[in-house]
Amino acid sequence: MTLRPDLRVIADHIEPGARVLDVGCGEGTLMAALRDGKGVDARGLEIDPLNVAAAVARGLSVVQGDADVDLADYPDGGFDYAILSQTLQTTRAPDRVLDELLRIGRRAFVSFPNFAHWRVRASLLWGGRMPVTRLLPERWYDTPNIHHLTVDDFRAHLDDRGVTAERAWFLARGRRTRPAAANLLAEHAVFLLRL
Repeated sequence: MTLRPDLRVIADHIEPGARVLDVGCGEGTLMAALRDGKGVDARGLEIDPLNVAAAVARGLSVVQGDADVDLADYPDGGFDYAILSQTLQTTRAPDRVLDELLRIGRRAFVSFPNFAHWRVRASLLWGGRMPVTRLLPERWYDTPNIHHLTVDDFRAHLDDRGVTAERAWFLARGRRTRPAAANLLAEHAVFLLRL
């Protein structure tokens, strides 16, 4: 099974047998890879009923729900990892969703598109319009991305909240790029967090 580059980073860094909650799990691609490859006890929360049905058809434990409201129902420390991949920027209250992730999981993986990537900047500068790219294919009016964050925005938010980033990976064209210039060069970021 081929995983998106950010999901591959996450899968590679989860211990076998861990208890995982994948929030915004889609059709359960990451959950299936973790279950089949590492014997992980994976659970999922997904807002789209078609994705929930597809995940359940794969034999995965996924419920329909909204990260903005339904994470409050999960117990403190109920999972080794809470995962939010390419979903933070689509939530109404990303700061509260992040707080819930860190309450539910002993550690949390968060991945998101970096809206400060040089191609996004160039598109705005030279074209004067919101970019439509391979990784951000929707137009401004049909995008699920309602919060446009950057690597530096996320780092500052973690500092403000006293959250520790144990590790971070920055990806461009599916490969790792340098952390020092991540805000400019990374298309996606993956953070492993703990309180």
